[in-house]
Amino acid sequence: MASPTSINPQQPPKLRSRAPLYLILAMCLAPVIFALLAYYVPALGLRPDGSINYGTLVNPQRPAPSADILPLTTLDGQPFDLNSLHGKWLLVSADDGACPESCVKKLFVLRNSHASQGKEVERLARIWFVTDNATIDPTILDAYKGTNMLRVDPIKLAAYLAPQASAAEREAALKAPMWIIDPLGNLMMKYPADADPVSVRDDIRKLLRNSRIG
Repeated sequence: MASPTSINPQQPPKLRSRAPLYLILAMCLAPVIFALLAYYVPALGLRPDGSINYGTLVNPQRPAPSADILPLTTLDGQPFDLNSLHGKWLLVSADDGACPESCVKKLFVLRNSHASQGKEVERLARIWFVTDNATIDPTILDAYKGTNMLRVDPIKLAAYLAPQASAAEREAALKAPMWIIDPLGNLMMKYPADADPVSVRDDIRKLLRNSRIG
């Protein structure tokens, strides 16, 4: 018979350290947390360069002037209040009524960017500020039906689009860029006339996706 002193009582198993488990969990969650912070807190500077807006932000944003400061009329001469479109994202271009090829391209880019937004299409409206009294080609009227075509004094429009700018810069502001006015009525982004149509479309899609207004 074995001696009582030779019997070793069963020792309880040692508790395993949970540190490796926590480390693995942290490694799995880190990319998700990083992505969320980069997306929702852009001020942290975590976004890669490729995720910034394609368009150029207007800084500071400029509220749309009242009808008294920037009077507008439809092509048939009826007054038009820009505030009637309040609550929508406005895709804007400006040019003279003859609408050369560069003008047609801007209208095309904005129309297609608008039409390609799927279920979000009702959140947008298009504006062409016509800066003279020239007769508009019926072909253009038909091709860009649905665009709000509004006649405007070019000097007053330039004062809104490019305040504190030289005469040459104001002239360029009337013909070169395309603009976006947000649903609160603020001029907030512009694109060059030679902008890539796909990049403009995707930029607008990103604005709609991330915005809780309009």
